[in-house]
Amino acid sequence: MSGQWEDRPERWPVVTSDPIFDGAVISVRTDVVKSSVDGSTFTRDVVVHPGAVAIVAIDDDERVLVVSQYRHPVGHRLIELPAGLRDVPGEPPLDAAHRELYEEGHVRAADWRVLADVFSSPGMTDEAIRVFLARGISAVPEDERFDGEHEEADMPVSWVPLAELVRAVLDGKVQNAVSCLGVLAAWSARHDGGFDALRAPDAPWPAGASPRHA
Repeated sequence: MSGQWEDRPERWPVVTSDPIFDGAVISVRTDVVKSSVDGSTFTRDVVVHPGAVAIVAIDDDERVLVVSQYRHPVGHRLIELPAGLRDVPGEPPLDAAHRELYEEGHVRAADWRVLADVFSSPGMTDEAIRVFLARGISAVPEDERFDGEHEEADMPVSWVPLAELVRAVLDGKVQNAVSCLGVLAAWSARHDGGFDALRAPDAPWPAGASPRHA
């Protein structure tokens, strides 16, 4: 029965595809798409994104590592999970997660699982995000820590009980989409089979493949 509720690949014909913008992180193209239902055509603007990873790092006391980061586009300082772009060509998702947890959280983890895979906003972008669960946490020594810049130069780290974060999400106090997903997925996994029942850290992820990571 579970197979009924499963995303599947499907690609409608593209009549034309015109590049509009090419930036440091994203690019934008305009596609004219032909419907596989009735043959009609329509236009869609697509934000091309390298993808990202996020990490729910949880310690032995069931506290989750979060950062407080200024986000210019929304004009808020948000409570977020450590996360980052898959902007290193050829880097596996798990390696990217190790890197981001080290850089943003100043910790390393010995045990990894896949918590969830998500398209961030499939109506406008191809961004695919893999959310990992990380345990077996150890601190990075002060003299080995990564020095952030720009927004990441002022990004305090906190350890918050998982149950408290769940309530913050449900109360609308935590609004970062991937952080909400990760927190609620971790809570669900904790109470439905346990963390050890989650997928292996190198589980297949077809949606996470792109020419940039080939």
